[in-house]
Amino acid sequence: MNDDTHERFSVLGALHLTVDGTPHTLRGPKVNKVMALLLLRLGQVVDVDVFIDELWEERPPRWAVSTVRTHIYHLRGQLDEAFGTPARHLLHTRQAGYVLDIDPERLDATRFVRLSKEGERLLALDRPAEAASACHEALALWRGRALSTLRPGRVLAGHVDYLEELRIHAQRIRVEAEMRAGRHRQLVPELRDLVAAHPFNEWFHQALVASLRESGRRGEARTAFQALRTLLRDELGIEPADEPLWSVPA
Repeated sequence: MNDDTHERFSVLGALHLTVDGTPHTLRGPKVNKVMALLLLRLGQVVDVDVFIDELWEERPPRWAVSTVRTHIYHLRGQLDEAFGTPARHLLHTRQAGYVLDIDPERLDATRFVRLSKEGERLLALDRPAEAASACHEALALWRGRALSTLRPGRVLAGHVDYLEELRIHAQRIRVEAEMRAGRHRQLVPELRDLVAAHPFNEWFHQALVASLRESGRRGEARTAFQALRTLLRDELGIEPADEPLWSVPA
């Protein structure tokens, strides 16, 4: 194989791989699902039963095991084409299933998690500028919803939901870091977008109210708070969390 920076695998958006700057899309929806499972369980043996559950759920055909083997065969062939070298040393057969053996840093999801955790660590050390930078780098790896080109079954759907939760957490860490650095005014447009995308996430509403208030836009801050109160009352029958950050002077 070439240097690690020359091969990349992406799941934070469309599933694809990149070789020497050239993107490659795998052919076949089931081959793509097989690859996604191998990537999201990188370095772990994925049991044949897991592939069957993802591909067919409650109604697997009698020939499901042999069909999984066929999809693995086609995946190896497409990897051979992309890399210009046999993929046997990347995709290994084990007694219970299959394992993809690549440097974890080649996968965008791995880099995202590492950078997000670094941002969280830096924020805990009260180094907000560095924390914001790490989280910004992490979030820049996203190119849409995880596995956006697939229709996930129940196994992959769990992975997608997990990654989306991590994405929200990274956004929260970055926003908090920017707020600690006093960048309230610059955050307002982004926070409006986050509130629109996650209307029941009280923390994003809270950050918008605080950023508007700290920017001297107290009337807008009160309006934003009242909008949240109405939303929670009408949709969930609850009141917003009673936290100091909610306080908006009249």
